[in-house]
Amino acid sequence: MNHLNWKAHIDQNTNLVQELFSKIPEQQLNFQPNSQTWSIAQNLEHLIVINESYYPILNELHSHEYSAPFQAKFKFLVNFFGNFVLKSVEPSRRKKMKTFPIWEPKNRSVAHGVIERFIQHQEELKKAIEAAAPLISNKVVIHSPASKMIVYKLATAFDIIVTHESRHINQAKELLELMNS
Repeated sequence: MNHLNWKAHIDQNTNLVQELFSKIPEQQLNFQPNSQTWSIAQNLEHLIVINESYYPILNELHSHEYSAPFQAKFKFLVNFFGNFVLKSVEPSRRKKMKTFPIWEPKNRSVAHGVIERFIQHQEELKKAIEAAAPLISNKVVIHSPASKMIVYKLATAFDIIVTHESRHINQAKELLELMNS
């Protein structure tokens, strides 16, 4: 994908969230059928938290303070980790993945305004992608916000972000269908 495709995908995800969830009462947004299933609000909050966890890395890149981990020098590791993480966040969710603790929802009930925060976040994310265009062109390699051992290209990070959003929006949509059945 390129930055125009990422932005279009982000707009698509934002519109879907607005369409599906903006008129749902807060109580239903926080509904969990069991303790292992995240609510709609928790899914959206998770996306905000995980996407924003890339911002410190982007800030370091822009200020020329970022130093890539040693393993970033090995193209096969960069490609392996990038492909592995990207496949693990595919929307099909055939394989259930446990997220890193830093990205788990902290609260059972998400504060009021999660839909509005998500929409605002999406606009910020598009600006971050636009600002990162020169870095993407230079094929910059970063580490995952969750682990400096996991490295991939910045372009792959944005692929991961938009794909991961689709995964969790689908998960939230399935929960909405469950509530409506």
